[in-house]
Amino acid sequence: MPLWANMSLAIIVALAVALWAAQWFQSRAVAATIAGLEARAQQKPSQLQVTQSLEELPTPVLRYLNHALPPDRRGMKLVRYEQMGSLRTDPMRDNWMKFIASQVISPGTTEFLWTARASIATLLHVQVRDSLVEGIGSGQVALFSAIPVAAAAGSVEMNSGSLHRFLAEAVWYPSALLPSSQLIWEPLDDDRAMATLADGATTVTLEFRFNSENEVTGIYTPGRWGSFDGTYKQVAWEGKFRHYSRRQGVLVPSEGEVGWYLEREWRSVWRGKVTSVSMEFQ
Repeated sequence: MPLWANMSLAIIVALAVALWAAQWFQSRAVAATIAGLEARAQQKPSQLQVTQSLEELPTPVLRYLNHALPPDRRGMKLVRYEQMGSLRTDPMRDNWMKFIASQVISPGTTEFLWTARASIATLLHVQVRDSLVEGIGSGQVALFSAIPVAAAAGSVEMNSGSLHRFLAEAVWYPSALLPSSQLIWEPLDDDRAMATLADGATTVTLEFRFNSENEVTGIYTPGRWGSFDGTYKQVAWEGKFRHYSRRQGVLVPSEGEVGWYLEREWRSVWRGKVTSVSMEFQ
């Protein structure tokens, strides 16, 4: 074999080993985060001290919780979801990427880790991670699930954006929407109510919208932090949920969609479908 061929083969092998090592490091980081999340979920009760009684809840909220939760209203200790769908990083461009994802949530500790594999071209993918762990919101994008190309964590904007996501996605773990020392409800009208959630120094509020079937059809806020053209801005954000079914006795949506209001138009950036779910109760 010619010398140049030997050198080329050596370079290819070295790159393959480096890529494998980087993927191994990323997978270890994910596993460590999940292990910590699970450990804290076991240590902290799912039900926090209640400062607002059920009788004080807005009417649509009470109807929803009575409908969505089992009669004993047991708190959820850990929830795991598998998802599939499509997403785009730029709401102004029509570049959608198909993804598969897994998510682990600890409703009692207000924590989650979402890990997705998104295809960006043939034989080319990125791993996307979003998390809220011990009050710190973070996000990372890694090429080939190995090489970080974007990351952010711990800023006021990231913490707030991650807590907004946790609260919005509580329709998939509705025991987190029971009133507690962290969460209170305020009435708006017969079909809407405001939920305010506090986690350490971060507090967020979302409008929840309900239908006649006592389901949450959507959430809305006039200002969620997001990154646009490299700058954080507070922009109106809305999520929509549909096709409810019971999983382990809990009523949850099978599909969801979220997006931003830009140039006076709602632009979806994430469309997902739940493919499997596992719930561990207190």
